[in-house]
Amino acid sequence: KGVSPGPGETGLHPLAVPGVLEPIPLFCSSPLVLMLTGVLVLASLISIIFFVSGGSHFQDPLFCVFVVFSFTSVVDLIISLEEDGYISGFVEVYVREGEPYLRTAHGIMICYWDGIIHYGLYLAMIAAIGQRKSYRNLGLFWLGSLMMSIVVFLLGNLIGKYSSDLSPAFLLNLPYVLIPIWAGVRLFQQPKALPCLSPEKVAEEQCKRLYQRPQDMGLVLILLLTAAFTFFRGMVVLDCPADSCFEYIYQHEPYLRDPVAYPKVQMLIYMFYVLPFFCLCIYGLVLPGCSWLPDWSLVFAGAIAQAQFSHLGSSLHARTPFPYQTPEDVWWSFLLTNVLYALGPQLLAYRCLRCPAFFLPATPASLHVGKKHQ
Repeated sequence: KGVSPGPGETGLHPLAVPGVLEPIPLFCSSPLVLMLTGVLVLASLISIIFFVSGGSHFQDPLFCVFVVFSFTSVVDLIISLEEDGYISGFVEVYVREGEPYLRTAHGIMICYWDGIIHYGLYLAMIAAIGQRKSYRNLGLFWLGSLMMSIVVFLLGNLIGKYSSDLSPAFLLNLPYVLIPIWAGVRLFQQPKALPCLSPEKVAEEQCKRLYQRPQDMGLVLILLLTAAFTFFRGMVVLDCPADSCFEYIYQHEPYLRDPVAYPKVQMLIYMFYVLPFFCLCIYGLVLPGCSWLPDWSLVFAGAIAQAQFSHLGSSLHARTPFPYQTPEDVWWSFLLTNVLYALGPQLLAYRCLRCPAFFLPATPASLHVGKKHQ
């Protein structure tokens, strides 16, 4: 942008015919035109959905959101495949002129996640809406995943090395912030699927101490280790002068020093938001009746799954400059620690959904049994 072609360069596609196709590259390379084209495509897609379905599916407004976002997921998958060299000639101009930060390793990884995992979630939720089934749990997992992806992406773009390359096409990311917030409010307002449990069963489960629940003891231990690792990596990106932090960032995860700023933003979000949640999870596993835990465990499970996929993939991707790639001699320890880090929240969410009695609000029967136990 704004750079004159060098010697022997025409600025046109190799197959362009001078005087005939010359205006086309100039038109397509305008960031403003790219942004307006994207807006028009999305508006057209919404109109087509409305007229084809006759408005029947629009009783749930999230149906429209999932359909439109599924379209953008396919676009993201095309971007990631093209950047990795599997296909070519689809979105090269848009990525180069509109959003060059998508060519980073982190940009490619979030496009893969959006084009595969989010796309699968959209299809599942669209099918659930069509069959009038509950999609609340899938929606909460998607909400956490999408919010983590877009927050890290936007903050990294604003403060990282690509901050000077932002164009009007960057505004296309704003709906990914505003719409998920609105969608999250609607998802939390949807009624929960109540388990068929008697008050006596709930009371019996909630009267058990932690040592009587070995699975929960294991989860508490995992969360404690995960919280410690979260705090340690947060101190690493904050340039803690300790020898262990210095050794870690240069010999184990040099990607944390990458000037794109995505890994640093990710570790700070872990430290200031995910770490307090881990502490609350431990509290919810020790004391009964924390009815908020099942829902929020799903949100954070989605968020951490997406974040760890992007962080792992970016650390090992060839698009990351060599000095910031994970050294080969620590690959296995790096993979093991980061996979276990992502696994803990998934196990917690599974435990909350599988056996929810401990997290249900206290019933009169449980209060009576508790007093009798005392």
